[in-house]
Amino acid sequence: MEATPGKAALVLAGGGARAAYQVGVLQAIKEMLPDPAVNPFPIIAGTSAGAVNAGALACHADDFGRAVENLLEVWRQFEPRHVYRSDFAGVAANSARWLAGFVFGAFVRDRRMSLLDNRPLAALLARKLEFARIEQNIAKGALDAVAITCSGYTSGQSVSFFEGAPHLGGWKRSQRVGIRAKIQVEHLMASSAIPFLFPAHHLNREYFGDGSMRQIAPVSPALHLGAERVVVVGTARIRNDDPERTRGDSHPTLAQVAGHVMNSIFLDSLAVDIERLERINRTISAVPRDRLRQMGLTLHHVDVLVMTPSEPLDVIAVRHVRSLPAPIRFLLRNVGTMRRGGANFASYLLFEQGYCRELIGLGYQDTMKRREEVEAFLVGGMCPVPGAYARTVKFFAPSSGAHSHGEA
Repeated sequence: MEATPGKAALVLAGGGARAAYQVGVLQAIKEMLPDPAVNPFPIIAGTSAGAVNAGALACHADDFGRAVENLLEVWRQFEPRHVYRSDFAGVAANSARWLAGFVFGAFVRDRRMSLLDNRPLAALLARKLEFARIEQNIAKGALDAVAITCSGYTSGQSVSFFEGAPHLGGWKRSQRVGIRAKIQVEHLMASSAIPFLFPAHHLNREYFGDGSMRQIAPVSPALHLGAERVVVVGTARIRNDDPERTRGDSHPTLAQVAGHVMNSIFLDSLAVDIERLERINRTISAVPRDRLRQMGLTLHHVDVLVMTPSEPLDVIAVRHVRSLPAPIRFLLRNVGTMRRGGANFASYLLFEQGYCRELIGLGYQDTMKRREEVEAFLVGGMCPVPGAYARTVKFFAPSSGAHSHGEA
């Protein structure tokens, strides 16, 4: 099949502190570009912590290299206090509110409830990002659109707020909608509001939480916005084989249960979406093109390159979990997070220099190992060399416009 260059999109999945891996991937991509200042992704979509990275890239889309360097500077210096209150007074006060909510919740309405107070993150984003630059970058042609996906607690819908070129319109699918908006810090905070850990944020008519919840098609927003090639950067390995079943005699800790829930929210939807796209590809590729035209389906292929870690990030988290501030360690120890089995849960909260830098290095190394493949994909839309840490998916979507893509 010949290469079919087209508009490229970058899709950044969620995963809390695991999103540091994405920054390493972006660093490698920047070094591969002939001109690092030119943005290779006119369409950017992000969810949860990936939304934070997406917002930062969109604000500096007129200089991709600078955008990546800014992300590297922030993520390499991250400390938990930059994301959530980690001092004794802050943890104690928030824990007291949490406990009071359980005891007196029936008598108090509209009270901000969460295990952690993430207002430091809001202050950091407001200080570092100039959201007015998004509109400027769209006007000068450096960016087509940026989409930030959130989950509505009232409607139950997966809502992708997007800011883009005037010709782009919203969309509506089953439990999924796209709404034009001026992207602000509130959208990033809502998209990254991990349930129970961080509080919901009010946007438009309802409160929203982490965009990974109920996001059954992570690639969908990019397709609706006109993408013909998509690079997806996940935060966990996508396995083709079934994991080995091991014996478990002890009752799972709260941290193990929470980690399992986190994986369901952040990781499983991407794996299922990719598997579905592969299945759709196999099905439609078996139908003759003449038959497709007779059915009124004008289709074109969309290349998707999936980049995921070559190592399990929870194993890396075990080496760094004791670097968390003492108040956070005390809080998490009570639910079993400090044990090996609870490291999966801890990996989402480890906004700590050592852990983030190791993930950045892993993302960089994984991408550089795929250099030939990634460069070919960015230039021509094709991924000629399948590999262990990146996968290429060919699937089909209607070519009648950005608003009528037939993705699953």
